[in-house]
Amino acid sequence: MKVVVAEDDRTSSDFIRKGLAQQGHSVESVFDGRDALTFCLYNSCDVLVLDRMMPGMDGLSVAKALRASGRTMPILFLTSMGDVDDRVEGLMAGGDDYLVKPFHFSELMARITVLARRPQTAEASTRLSIHDLELDLLDHTATRAGTRIELQAKEFAILALLMRNAGRIVTKTMLLEQVWDFNFDPQTTVVETHMSRLRAKIDKPFEVPLIHTTRNTGYSIHAPRQ
Repeated sequence: MKVVVAEDDRTSSDFIRKGLAQQGHSVESVFDGRDALTFCLYNSCDVLVLDRMMPGMDGLSVAKALRASGRTMPILFLTSMGDVDDRVEGLMAGGDDYLVKPFHFSELMARITVLARRPQTAEASTRLSIHDLELDLLDHTATRAGTRIELQAKEFAILALLMRNAGRIVTKTMLLEQVWDFNFDPQTTVVETHMSRLRAKIDKPFEVPLIHTTRNTGYSIHAPRQ
């Protein structure tokens, strides 16, 4: 079983990691919310153990962003925020379970095991494809009609988000939240600038455009309609 532990307290993180490793499980430790989001967007795991209060991005925002992008891995919130309202908030954000600190490792292990056994909707493939456009999430490469397309990191992240939501509109707010910092000025033109560059690489050299704009709403990517 592969478990991602997103916990900024390194003592707690090491305790969990060692305990899981002793049980024979693979563990990836991250200490920042934004790093947790990035890792889970581009890698698969059986369970994400997620602290609510982390630097970079809080746990609720991480869970919401993962669910909005179509990621279905079970999420177990592990936090000192134990009020009923906190638990409800965590579950409504996309959490599957909620364990309050301090905790016994045996209970944590039991909850992780139960979550990993639940039937899950198939995770997004490590390869995404639309028409003749392919994106490899592991190698961070893009090709269209067999031609390699060089993308900057933000361009790749934008394209991955669009392709995970193929046929659906991705709003400017979603792009700002999931590709850039949540605190960006909503009036910024950074999205439009990057979308223009992305289109110049993805669509301009080819006959069929795949990226489309819905005025005052957002962007979508889809194959040509028959």
